[in-house]
Amino acid sequence: MTILAESSVKVVEDASYVSPPPGSVPTASLPLTCLDRVFFCFPFTWMRSLFFYEFKYPTSHFMQTILPNLKTSLSLTLQHFFPFAANLVYPPPPQVPYISYTQGDSVSFVVKVSTADFNHLVGDHARDNQELEALVPKRPSSNETNGCKQEPVMAIQVTVFPNGGFSIGVGFSHVVADGRSFGHFMKSWASIHRCEGDLACVDNYLPCFNRDLINDPVEVASLFTKGAERAFQSSISPNILFNNFRVTYKIKHSQVELLKDRVKTKCMEVNGSEPIRLSTFAVTCAYMWVCLLKLQQSGTHQHLLSTDSDALSYFHFAADCRDYLKLPQTYFGNCIILRLASAKKSKVLGENGILVAATAIGREIMEFQKQPFKDAQESLLKIIEIFKMGEDLVRVGSSPKFGLYKTDFG
Repeated sequence: MTILAESSVKVVEDASYVSPPPGSVPTASLPLTCLDRVFFCFPFTWMRSLFFYEFKYPTSHFMQTILPNLKTSLSLTLQHFFPFAANLVYPPPPQVPYISYTQGDSVSFVVKVSTADFNHLVGDHARDNQELEALVPKRPSSNETNGCKQEPVMAIQVTVFPNGGFSIGVGFSHVVADGRSFGHFMKSWASIHRCEGDLACVDNYLPCFNRDLINDPVEVASLFTKGAERAFQSSISPNILFNNFRVTYKIKHSQVELLKDRVKTKCMEVNGSEPIRLSTFAVTCAYMWVCLLKLQQSGTHQHLLSTDSDALSYFHFAADCRDYLKLPQTYFGNCIILRLASAKKSKVLGENGILVAATAIGREIMEFQKQPFKDAQESLLKIIEIFKMGEDLVRVGSSPKFGLYKTDFG
């Protein structure tokens, strides 16, 4: 497999920056809530997303027609989503970090041209993660002013594949926004671009920044002030992201329904009753959990597995709690609770593995729906411990509800 090396990518526009229109956003600061600060506890707070689009024209045509409009629409979008153009500020303790926007703050915007095979990169087959590294922006370096470290919140890279397509790579801090907020930003940018800069197309879907809507019902923020995030980050090996592959598997609705029927039937045989919760999410994730464990068991990643067949295996997912807190869907920031399902690995790998996995996930979903913040501290600490100890863990991120595949720039 050919690795997409940096040498196959040529920088066309470096050190370019996009700001909100002059005077459109006043100097402002935005506090981080307890649900934001939770993500200081994890080592991978810099999130990256790639969007691919077909564009069968020469690079010169892209540079003259598409690129200027992408930048203009991004600038207009940032006036509504100013935290993405802002900085994360880390004042000396005991003060806590916050988001700070000063007029002129901007998003790094790099343009590159690649000689790589566009169709290969957008395929569903296995691709080395390193093939995509050249398409996402590097995390901007931090700086220090008056004893306060400042980190840019977002960076963007556009890569052109001549006569094939282009990609938009976005990196952003998870401390500032969750997947729903990021999806809101991307779809707003796409809408403004599609509407040729007419902001009226997003007037009814503007972000909400009201931090008074969030409190800390279980004192999650205390984990931050106790320094849990520093102890955790220092224990993570930087090599954990290497030697991984990305594969796309598509499951049809009819296949999901068939899985549900099989799980229901098996549950009646084993337990004499139907499963406690059998959503599309639960059964699809259960299937993935079982398949990944079997793949590991086959020896592909044997070094990651516990030798104890009765050791627990864990499934980690995030649940949006905007509805529970009666927040608008457009609330900007983090509003998710981390959930952790567990089951004996031998049971997940056994004859009724999908039933076991679906039951464990379904139980966690039901507990969340009853009391979203119950045992939140304990779950967070357990997830941190699992990461540190290298125990069996399957994670799922993002959600089809965000509609990121419908991000249409026109």
